[in-house]
Amino acid sequence: MSNANERPPLPPFTRETAILKVRLAEDGWNTRDAAKVALAYTLDTKWRNRSEFAKNRDEAQAFLTRKWNKELDYRLIKELWAFTENRIAVRYAYEWHDDSGNWFRSYGNENWEFGPDGLMQHRFACINDLPITEAERKFRWPLGRRPDDHPGLSELGL
Repeated sequence: MSNANERPPLPPFTRETAILKVRLAEDGWNTRDAAKVALAYTLDTKWRNRSEFAKNRDEAQAFLTRKWNKELDYRLIKELWAFTENRIAVRYAYEWHDDSGNWFRSYGNENWEFGPDGLMQHRFACINDLPITEAERKFRWPLGRRPDDHPGLSELGL
């Protein structure tokens, strides 16, 4: 029986459930709804994102709010890199523009650790930003969830 506080799929992960967990995280982040996304993390979650550190869910939510207020028209693709029983390594890229219309593709890697309830306890992210032109964009689906038929990172050569 499922617990209302669980966030399936739950560890221990299989290849299939790890891939699903990554896609669900991508879908959540593509909503750009900080309050909703923050619910995927434990109350005492620990994050490192670039030079910023969050020590709980509220700080993670505040970070996400700031992020999506700055990174406009944000579109993200995540891809499973590796997994163990309760850890997942992900590579990702996202495209966005600033309030002056300058476009960027941000590349990164994340290491995630989950509790038995499927909530993320730890998130460590390393990210680099590459300025791109509007014409160089590859993520052109309507804002929101990436369509199932849209290529992933490997298919795009990223």
